[in-house]
Amino acid sequence: MQLRGYQDRAIDALRSAMQEGARAPLLCLPTGGGKTIILASIAAQAAARGRQVLILVHRRELIHQTASKLAWAGLDHGIIAAGHPASDHAVQIASVQTLVRRLAGMDWAPSLVIIDEAHHAAAGSWRQILNHWPDAYRLGVTATPCRLDGRGLSEAFDHLVMGPSVADLVFWGFLSAARIYAPPVVADLSGIRRRAGDYANDQAAAAMDRPTVTGDAIAHYQRLADGQQAIAFCCNVAHAVSVCDAFKTAGIGAALLLGNTPDRDQVVADFAAGIVRVLVTVDVVSEGFDVPAASCAILLRPTQSLGLYLQQVGRVLRPAPGKDAALILDHVGNVTRHGFPDDPREWSLAEGIVRGGRGTPAPSVRTCPECFAAFKPAPICPVCGAGCVPIRSRVIREMAGELRELKREEVRQRTDERRQARTLQQLIAVGQARGMKNPVGWAKHVYFARGQR
Repeated sequence: MQLRGYQDRAIDALRSAMQEGARAPLLCLPTGGGKTIILASIAAQAAARGRQVLILVHRRELIHQTASKLAWAGLDHGIIAAGHPASDHAVQIASVQTLVRRLAGMDWAPSLVIIDEAHHAAAGSWRQILNHWPDAYRLGVTATPCRLDGRGLSEAFDHLVMGPSVADLVFWGFLSAARIYAPPVVADLSGIRRRAGDYANDQAAAAMDRPTVTGDAIAHYQRLADGQQAIAFCCNVAHAVSVCDAFKTAGIGAALLLGNTPDRDQVVADFAAGIVRVLVTVDVVSEGFDVPAASCAILLRPTQSLGLYLQQVGRVLRPAPGKDAALILDHVGNVTRHGFPDDPREWSLAEGIVRGGRGTPAPSVRTCPECFAAFKPAPICPVCGAGCVPIRSRVIREMAGELRELKREEVRQRTDERRQARTLQQLIAVGQARGMKNPVGWAKHVYFARGQR
């Protein structure tokens, strides 16, 4: 098994952490950095020393991917999941949903538990499994060591190992650069309630499922992506069905990939083969989806979750022949909330990303006034070469939008406006200046979310 240099260094860092007393280190590595290959290599090394290894995953696609990497490493293994026979292999890949139901009858005990997509490890079923084998070493891998509820991951892990950043992997050629286009006006989300720290999916879907969003999404896909393989991320099943139908009506081959899709494997195969051009999903593709040909992400789900945003855009950053850059068509302002995929970020086990905008603000984003491309601060647009002009305030009107490439200064300006408005009346004035339909409701939401009365 030939690993990349940074993958070898990550394994060495995990080994050193355990030698220095850590029993549960967590590796942070960007989506597309080869986390599955790393955990397969670690499992193979542990099995060679006579240890029993359990690899925890939570999606069927992750079972298949992990199994293929273990086979590539020449490692025999079993699978604990519905439809798979029991085996006595030293290495087992387990579906969290299946294993948690079988714990009481398990007579097999691992000495090492590896957790893929380990930001879930603090959740109920995962914790139940980890607590079942308290003496086992554990090792986690994730691209996003954060939780929307603000809780850190120190409950499950005791040491954080940082791999290379997204910017590093892009520079080395292991990930594609991203070009982001975003609307100058995003939907007014001020009246949407939050559940578990994020926008309520049903209300977000009602706001997003409109001609001014869905119609623009199709038009801008046709203009900017020109038939590329794209993944559209929606708010809920009803929203996904509506978006998929709209793409089909426009003559674009689209298919749904949902948790209850009868033949998910065939849908993924058709997408990989180019038979399906646009894959429309809710959460199934956000994690563990590995199709390098996917080069365009269409964001139709607003989210307060930095982790979800990075997981979604990470689906299209894998390099592929003929892929110059990944396209991110952000119709919901997620890049404004969370910044660019390759922005530097500080992660911590002790503190997660805090809900309500109290975490690190998104860096500034600038939008070209000519081609509407979003990019990091620069005097000249890197896409069309146009010079940047000062940002002028706009009155928001309900009309068909136009995607434009964002500039960091504009996002910073909007963030600073809200932060500098300390009183309720000042916030209402900001909302009115932005042309919101309900500036008072938005202002009250922001004001009381700060803990003020």
